[in-house]
Amino acid sequence: MLNSNPNRKYVVGGIVLAVTLVYMLRLFYIQVIDKSYQLSSKNNSQLRVVEYPGRGMIFDRFGKPMVYNEAVFDLLVLPQQTKAFDTMDLCRILSVDLMEFRESMKKAREYSRYRQSAVVRQITPEQKAALNEKLFQFPGFSFQIRTQRKYPQSVAPHVLGYVGEVNQTDINADTYYQGGDYIGKSGLESEYEPYLRGRKGISYQLVDVHHRLQGNFENGRFDTIAQPGRKLTITIDAGLQEYGEKLLAHKKGSIVAIEPSTGEILAMVSSPGYDPNELVGRIRGKNFERLMNDSLMPLFNRATMSRYSPGSIFKIVQALIALQEGVIDEFYSVDCNKGIIGCHNHPNAHGLREGIMYSCNPYFYNVYRRIILQGKSTSQFQDSQIGLKTWYQMVCSFGLGQVLQTDLPGIKPGLIPDVAYYNKWYGANRWAFSTIFSNSIGQGEVETVPIQIANLAAIIANRGIYYVPHFVKSIEGVDSIPEKFRVPHHTAIDTKYFDVVADGMQMVVNQQGGTGSRAQVPGVIVCGKTGTVQNSGGKEDHSGFFAFAPKDRPRIAIVAYVESSGAGGVYAAPIASLMIEKYLNGTITQTDKELAILEYKQF
Repeated sequence: MLNSNPNRKYVVGGIVLAVTLVYMLRLFYIQVIDKSYQLSSKNNSQLRVVEYPGRGMIFDRFGKPMVYNEAVFDLLVLPQQTKAFDTMDLCRILSVDLMEFRESMKKAREYSRYRQSAVVRQITPEQKAALNEKLFQFPGFSFQIRTQRKYPQSVAPHVLGYVGEVNQTDINADTYYQGGDYIGKSGLESEYEPYLRGRKGISYQLVDVHHRLQGNFENGRFDTIAQPGRKLTITIDAGLQEYGEKLLAHKKGSIVAIEPSTGEILAMVSSPGYDPNELVGRIRGKNFERLMNDSLMPLFNRATMSRYSPGSIFKIVQALIALQEGVIDEFYSVDCNKGIIGCHNHPNAHGLREGIMYSCNPYFYNVYRRIILQGKSTSQFQDSQIGLKTWYQMVCSFGLGQVLQTDLPGIKPGLIPDVAYYNKWYGANRWAFSTIFSNSIGQGEVETVPIQIANLAAIIANRGIYYVPHFVKSIEGVDSIPEKFRVPHHTAIDTKYFDVVADGMQMVVNQQGGTGSRAQVPGVIVCGKTGTVQNSGGKEDHSGFFAFAPKDRPRIAIVAYVESSGAGGVYAAPIASLMIEKYLNGTITQTDKELAILEYKQF
């Protein structure tokens, strides 16, 4: 019988050819273009093993270790290889909550039965040794070595910061991190994370269909070795830091000490503080929650975040601006008229040096009035605005009213009010000197943070320049510290005016009638200024004091605050004195003064 459709064979042949072509194109796409199947195949035959590097150690300015690493271990499980085991015994050995462990095992099975995942983190060497003896009873479990931070002196927690497990935000911000990694969360651990973290190593192991190890993939050709983090040497004097924390124990306050010639921070104390070892290991979570809920706020860094009125310390800035503007000279004298503004009992100030020594409020009321009201406009409102604009620019040149660009996160800017500030509060042309005169004695709207006042002491010590306060001294493998820490910043005040102010500050400490006599150090000329800081809520005033020493070629600039403790000369001045003696001489001879400070406790 003849074929009724002679074209049928061509149709069938075309269909076969088309199907064949589709399969060939699909195979080409899978094998050559689309890598997902290739990766899936590799994932089923290879095990990616991460080798975690040790974080870089941190040393003080003299090479003394402040932070190092100790070995800890993660317990890994391969669910496919596990068999029935004594869960309670394992939890007992590792001091793990039974319900938490079971939840971790559940997550591991849901993640993959054929891939390892961590079920217990940060196991101590002692716990690992105890479990090793029984590991044969727990098939499918193995250990992965990690490191965790250790603090030998348990000091400077607010400076050093702490390390914690990454969150999704960290992972999204940097592809280096994966779940289970650790990152610097605060302080220098956070600021210098790229240097401290090192680089993870990776090895690829061949596994069979049951995920049993079969050896190295291509003899380790693609493996990389972990590179430890870089060593960080910081400017802190660990001994001085420890002593400062001892002096502020059981008190609320802060200390910041700076080397004026470099801007290197020698000590930064915030009290109350905490033991940095509390935020390490599996106890970190519970301890962090406890510290967060503590009414004394031990996690709060008072040295960089507390905003105080500077009080009489600010009179030094007023004096320098007035000298620069030419509205006073060093011989300018004022009667201590308490009818103008309240003051304590002292003789009249004959000249600027005595005005500083007596800390006379009427004296600096008149100094500030001369700065603000210079007669450049017949309107007192306009004249006040012109004067305040000049005053504001000069104050800001001291690094006040702005965030000091140091290498510690979270520093507050304080507040220096300008024309816009007062126009917002009172309305344009509705305020004048009589509205803002409290600024004259460092009260009113002016606010500063302790690190700014320590920097102010360094500026006077340097006769008008400062280097941005910082903690980094050197980084392993890096030629120099960032340029911003090596560039001098000049104030708007001529150098020649600083000697007069330094003389007055010397008299504050070393001459009868000075308000800071308790800051004296045997054999050392200390220049300082007290500051009694008004405290809201009806509590006693804060005690503040800043200083530098020696007067010639200064080696330390310092500020001390003790909250709710009274006048600046009562507690802040002797604390600064003891810190200066400790740093310059290495020993303490003023044992009676030291004992009085140690015995004073607020909580």
